Amino acid sequence: MFSICRKEINRFFSNLTGYIAIILFMLICGIFLFVLPDSSILDNSYASLDKFFALAPWVLLFLIPAITMHSLSEEFKTGTFEILKTKPLTAWQIIFGKYLAIIIVIIFVIIPTFIYIICIKALSTTGTADAGGIAGSYAGLFMLAAVFAAVSICCSSFTSNAVIAFLVSGFVCLLLYFGFSAVSKISIFAGGADYYIEMLGIDFHYRSISRGVADTRDIIYFLSIIFISLSITVKNISRK
Repeated sequence: MFSICRKEINRFFSNLTGYIAIILFMLICGIFLFVLPDSSILDNSYASLDKFFALAPWVLLFLIPAITMHSLSEEFKTGTFEILKTKPLTAWQIIFGKYLAIIIVIIFVIIPTFIYIICIKALSTTGTADAGGIAGSYAGLFMLAAVFAAVSICCSSFTSNAVIAFLVSGFVCLLLYFGFSAVSKISIFAGGADYYIEMLGIDFHYRSISRGVADTRDIIYFLSIIFISLSITVKNISRK
């Protein structure tokens, strides 16, 4: 399992793909936070990373499918999946090895954004920041990214075409993140059902955990989506 994880990480960082992903994420977030006048924290009367945590999910929604689209689809296309199946590994070990590699890559993508915390402290009149709120927001962002990764690798297991895997992954992640919140705002669901429909979406639980309060219901929700996605992926590759 760890050999697969190491192989995937080496493949990702053996060319410019990995570095471009990190630079692109930082560049988009940096422009949004410090350059664009409508969203720049420099134009606000208080120093906060709320806008970053509002933007980051939308960037990751497309970035993570782009990272994972080759995970299994490329194996099917090139025929290397048949070689992979000859290894003394179970389907769960194969999938979890690939998933773990994606999680490590995501960590490398998120860690450079810690520099924004330093910027916020420097801009603050007191020289401090809301450590609890920022920690909770980062925890929520990581859980959200982990769900996107699980969903994306699941979509990659259905096709040998990496482009199709990317498009389907992006659509499913968008549906899970924003779709239920959008549906809950339809007037027909107002007055009761809207709350429960919104609870089915990632955005509801992401905003909840980002408040800095560790609610077990949010953690169970994220872990359930991850487990279901990886289980479907294992079932798919077991049939191939």
